[in-house]
Amino acid sequence: MSDLSFDTITSTFERDVIEASKSRPIVVDFWASWCGPCRALKPILEKLAKEYGGKFALAKLDTDANPEIAARYGVRGIPNVKAFVDGDVVNEFVGALPESGVRAFLDALVPSPGEALRREAMKALAAGDFDAAEAGLRKALELDPASVAIRTDLAEMLVERRDFPEAEDLLGAVPGDEPEGRLARLRAQIDAWRAGQGLPSADELRRQLAEEPEDLTVRMQLAERLIADAQHARAMDQLLEIVRRDRGAMREQARQALVRVFSLASGEPEVVREYRRRLASLLN
Repeated sequence: MSDLSFDTITSTFERDVIEASKSRPIVVDFWASWCGPCRALKPILEKLAKEYGGKFALAKLDTDANPEIAARYGVRGIPNVKAFVDGDVVNEFVGALPESGVRAFLDALVPSPGEALRREAMKALAAGDFDAAEAGLRKALELDPASVAIRTDLAEMLVERRDFPEAEDLLGAVPGDEPEGRLARLRAQIDAWRAGQGLPSADELRRQLAEEPEDLTVRMQLAERLIADAQHARAMDQLLEIVRRDRGAMREQARQALVRVFSLASGEPEVVREYRRRLASLLN
């Protein structure tokens, strides 16, 4: 049995395909001996399995001899080629495609060199090796500068260590402006940092507020400075105080700022839940 192309049966399918697909993509060719198109497709798949050099493995399953697996995966016409990644079917086609069509199918399945490096970098990050993760992401970006995933992963690392200028440059090359999600959250964090750059330090603003506790403009500046410093709970305390003291434009400005902080502090759900409750109590 070749590591690149092999036959599988019902009793070994779990090992050969489901478990193996957690390490690399497994392409399963569902075929039968009486099927003419299957005989035309098989040598194309085997040729490309060799050509791609281990980036995926080809498992061949005779549907007549293994009807249980064919039924489990909804095989109704053959040849039926299904791609498995992490134990799940991620793509498939039915019928005998020409080599160009099969190649396009495989190119969409097999990660590019940049994407492969990105995945390795994320494994390093999960293991706590931040230096290796950053180095891997930077190398991946050199190989694939247009990758939104690579740029977003690296920008997230930079934001975590408060290197906002480079993170901003990275995301500046990413098209679109999604209303929510990881990319939107990172952009909001960068915007909060930039908004705080023109403000005095938090200590200076606290000193001013101690002298003029009724000055809601200074209190709002302090809240924005604390947001920029990622001190979310302290910022929300100041914003809630503005909501409590004011009934005009400042109240609405503070409410909108609170909604923004709720998004920025999404990694602290219990804190956000408590401040949402307090805001609702003040607004009722």
